[in-house]
Amino acid sequence: MEYKVEKKSAPGRDEVEVLGETFEEGKPEDIELGKWRYKLDTREEKLKYLENGERYWYGKEWYGSEKRKNPA
Repeated sequence: MEYKVEKKSAPGRDEVEVLGETFEEGKPEDIELGKWRYKLDTREEKLKYLENGERYWYGKEWYGSEKRKNPA
């Protein structure tokens, strides 16, 4: 695959090379892609998958910009 490289002006510099579009047009050929519910058997596996994917919201040990380490 060949990538498009565009030249654009940047603040404080002359021109810089910027990577253009990197996607391939079309739709996935495999119809099973994205059907994770059918790949996991038990309810516990599904919940673990979702909690891992949404660990930003479910995590207890993570301190990001929306959560404070020490409560106010």
